[in-house]
Amino acid sequence: MLKKRFLGLMSVLMAIVLASVAGVLWQTKAFISTPLSLQTPQLFTVPSGAHYHKVIAKFEDNGWMASSIWSKFAPRIYPELTRVQAGTFQIQPGQTLAEAFATLRSGQQYQDEITFVEGSTFAQWRNQIQSAPHLEQTLIGMSEAAIADALGISHDKLEGLLLPETYAYDVGDTDMALLKRAARAMESTLKQAWQQRIEDLPIETPYQLLILASIIEKETAVASEREKVASVFVNRLRRGMRLQTDPTVIYGMGDQYEGNIRKRDLRTPTPYNTYVINGLPPTPIAMPGKAAIFAAAQPAKTDYYYFVATGKGGHQFSTTLAEHNRAVRDYLKVLKNQ
Repeated sequence: MLKKRFLGLMSVLMAIVLASVAGVLWQTKAFISTPLSLQTPQLFTVPSGAHYHKVIAKFEDNGWMASSIWSKFAPRIYPELTRVQAGTFQIQPGQTLAEAFATLRSGQQYQDEITFVEGSTFAQWRNQIQSAPHLEQTLIGMSEAAIADALGISHDKLEGLLLPETYAYDVGDTDMALLKRAARAMESTLKQAWQQRIEDLPIETPYQLLILASIIEKETAVASEREKVASVFVNRLRRGMRLQTDPTVIYGMGDQYEGNIRKRDLRTPTPYNTYVINGLPPTPIAMPGKAAIFAAAQPAKTDYYYFVATGKGGHQFSTTLAEHNRAVRDYLKVLKNQ
């Protein structure tokens, strides 16, 4: 009789224990399955050495979740919650606690992006970089020559030496690290283009190729025209003709340029005024993209020596000055009728 009572008592106790365990499991699962209180995506930084409990405490401080006794059971029942990685991650609205921790252990850190457009200048790059979110600023107060030296570039001016494209970066990356990537990308692109240049190209160095590419970049935004624009400048260089390209004049004018080029501007000597100087200007006048660089290396084979805007988004190319003058008159008529 006593044995039966003992076995019955043990059965009751076992049932209570099992029910308690089941309750803890159910409550803990419900706890980690509860969505965080987020209305918009939020960045969350896990410091090096941080663990589960520090993350939970930070979530609570941020108001993303309420304090719960079940948070103590979660890492024992779900040990994967303890394997968080250091870095900055983006937590999305609607994510549960378990999903948020999966993000923190994924290693897929949040990245921002910055896009430098073709034809932009280093001054414009600096302005973009200074306003870029989550990018550590180290260049403020440094001269362009000092930045070039830090990048291992042997020129005092960085115009043309950084490849314009979209760069993704981690939170906390430095502006200098970003420029190093752009410098390496340009070096690789320029090397490839130089190796693939046509045999009789009247360009002596890769840097001169970059100068020519920057002029092409500023002269046309029409992809199908780049090689023809390149051919005009290459043909002029072969014959010893001055390039006579307005973008170089504008660049040489600097802050004095107010939106229009006057006749006296074309006659005013500067190192960049290709209406006055022979050959190429001393440096690139902008950051050329890959397409312009390869157009400079592989220009079209044409007899063109002139081009002028049509007023309709493209250019009219001419072989002789007489043809060019007619094209100019046509362009002026279009402007007058607009």
